[in-house]
Amino acid sequence: MIKGVILAGGSGTRLRPMTKVTSKQLLPLYNKPMIYFPIQTLLDAGVKDILIIVAPEHAGDFINLLGSGKGFGEDINFSYEVQDKPLGLAHGLGLARSFAYGHKCSLILGDNLFIDTFKADFDEFDASGQGAVIFATEVPDPHRFGVIEFDENMDAISIEEKPEHPKSNYAQTGLYIYDEHVFDYIDQLTPSPRGELEITDLHKIYLEKDALKASLVKGVWQDTGTFESMFEAASIVRDIELNKN
Repeated sequence: MIKGVILAGGSGTRLRPMTKVTSKQLLPLYNKPMIYFPIQTLLDAGVKDILIIVAPEHAGDFINLLGSGKGFGEDINFSYEVQDKPLGLAHGLGLARSFAYGHKCSLILGDNLFIDTFKADFDEFDASGQGAVIFATEVPDPHRFGVIEFDENMDAISIEEKPEHPKSNYAQTGLYIYDEHVFDYIDQLTPSPRGELEITDLHKIYLEKDALKASLVKGVWQDTGTFESMFEAASIVRDIELNKN
């Protein structure tokens, strides 16, 4: 069974002044708090045990909103872990060691919106001996992202963070699946020049072991870390909700 980890820490400086009073993942996307969408992505993929990584100043807000997870289903369980300082995505995932060590786990960023279903990908991973999967999507400006290059079998060939000359047009999104060795590999990482444990460096370890694959996002992916991207994501959600009626 794959466990789920949602990264919802950080200071959200690009969304100030709104994030001076709450976490960006608790801001609304049309009719729901942002955090509801990555939660639903994991639930739709069959994940039932979810750890939410939060900043210390907003931990109580998340617990008040989400509780134990039973509001999403009687068999759903939420746990929480505090990330005292935002020291990188791989650092945040490392905080899930006591929650997921010895298990396969998925990481999703709390400010990412996916309008897609990944149940088949998660089921295949759970039944296989794969090492790690990066969910990628084609973008017009790959130099702004972590870029993954892969072959016809979806085996990764290279991965670069914001390259000046991208080797492909496929960007990493904020959704990944890892095998039981991920925490041992995180132990091998050293901080980057900006003082963080980088998720790309973690993926390079899997790449060196020929254990990194890509899977394509077939629907919508939207990062919501800026005012414009958040507005666009809210518009996508609004269109979906209005078309239900």
